Amino acid sequence: MKQTLIIYAHPYKGSFNHAILINVINILENKNKSYEIIDLYVDDFDPRYTAEELALFSQGKTLDPLVVQYQEKLNEASSIILISPIWWNDIPAILKGFFDKVMKQTFAYQSKPTGIKGLLTSIHSATVITTSTSPTWYLRFISGNFIKKVFLNGTIKQIGIKRRNWINFGGITTSTKEKRELFLKSLERKLQI
Repeated sequence: MKQTLIIYAHPYKGSFNHAILINVINILENKNKSYEIIDLYVDDFDPRYTAEELALFSQGKTLDPLVVQYQEKLNEASSIILISPIWWNDIPAILKGFFDKVMKQTFAYQSKPTGIKGLLTSIHSATVITTSTSPTWYLRFISGNFIKKVFLNGTIKQIGIKRRNWINFGGITTSTKEKRELFLKSLERKLQI
């Protein structure tokens, strides 16, 4: 049975990212949607490639049992929701390493003479929910809009996911409780599930 896969990348349970995770779970449960969670920190996922692991790259193979487990979960997903902070205008290393190690040739894509052909076409949508110290306008217009231009319209598009959406809560360190609550309430109408 196809389900929503939540990929969560934050180490602290007291964070607003964790509040977003709990809120997303509640939204899915209220809509009777089945879901699975990959918590990269709880799993102690190692985002680094070893020389031995990289030697298998061209074959699309892995030595990491978590990579195999994550690929199985991706095969069961009809949509993905990624929840992560933005650190230094980018996703954290653990989430970048997830894409580096899990999205392998023959699993997530094939190399073609004209570029990459995505293979995860059974996943119809990806929603990236982030928090940032910087205001959202700064990330979009001043620092290069990395999340949309590179992560969504590059990486996630290249693995075959057509519908892509980015939701950010900017100015997290100066936000009020009221603004955070309004953001959580807005997620139900913004999620693509």
